[in-house]
Amino acid sequence: MKLKSHPLLFAARLFTVLAQLAAPLAAMPSDGGTASLKSVDQDVQALKQQLIDLNRDLFKLEEELLYPASTQVAVFLSVDVGTFFALDSVTLKVDDKEVANYLYTDREVQALHRGGVQKLYLGNLKAGSHEIVAFFTGKGPHERDYRRGTTLKVDKTVGAKYVELRISDREASLQPEFVVRQWE
Repeated sequence: MKLKSHPLLFAARLFTVLAQLAAPLAAMPSDGGTASLKSVDQDVQALKQQLIDLNRDLFKLEEELLYPASTQVAVFLSVDVGTFFALDSVTLKVDDKEVANYLYTDREVQALHRGGVQKLYLGNLKAGSHEIVAFFTGKGPHERDYRRGTTLKVDKTVGAKYVELRISDREASLQPEFVVRQWE
């Protein structure tokens, strides 16, 4: 049975798990036998796993309620090579409204260089034409401060829309390139 069918089912399941967690502790013998402690430990481990599963289900339910697929838009950031640009921050605007502003640590930049992809923004847009603008700040060629922007016009239809912001190197001009593309 899926939890997304009704939020009260999730609450009932959560209370059942909590009751199961408390039961082994109440039934523990007063002599503190090691065999019963192992049994209690196994029960607690099983309940921990159930709680992790419940937490995952709750997260999925929350995301489906807050960001239905019909209006969902997600913006991701990736870095390809990055020899000519050292990323410091990204500012994202949707229809002239700032929706994300992220300052990167060295570890996060290294993760992006190793192929990581960051979900920069997840939100809702109604159907129609929208403008997504991203500003990238960092160090460009010759260790000079660098700030570039890129724009994408998006025609939002029914269904989720995924947009990728990609920072790559343009070898011909020895400059960074900032590309915005839609995923199909």
